[in-house]
Amino acid sequence: MTKPRKTWVYSPPKSPAPKVPERVKIDVQTKADQLIETALKPKYIQPPPKDEEFNYIVDLYSKWYRHYFYFCAKYRSPGPHAISPFFETKFARMEYAGAGRFHLSFMRYTEEWIEVYPNSSLEECLAFIQSDPMFAP
Repeated sequence: MTKPRKTWVYSPPKSPAPKVPERVKIDVQTKADQLIETALKPKYIQPPPKDEEFNYIVDLYSKWYRHYFYFCAKYRSPGPHAISPFFETKFARMEYAGAGRFHLSFMRYTEEWIEVYPNSSLEECLAFIQSDPMFAP
């Protein structure tokens, strides 16, 4: 068997991600925090289970990183074999696409982001996060 010949392939550079205006950052943060406090925390944060073996959610929050906006959950690991008493996960991501539009993704169990709602408005994204079970922490 012979190895295939190596060939050069043109790979154009990626277009730069749009810069998120400060006004949009503040608006998204405000509305997301309101959604978290009024809908997500009452739904997902429960009292600690009686069995000290299982993880449970203790906090939900959101944050910006570059042109991505993340919804995150903080878990407590009370078991005797826990590596750490707490750990955090991201469960939803809004990627700024420009002109007030976002690409909404969820974190798959393989730790891969899956985009399910492209080019959505902020209000649509927040409604999907609240109602679609794919975005459960």
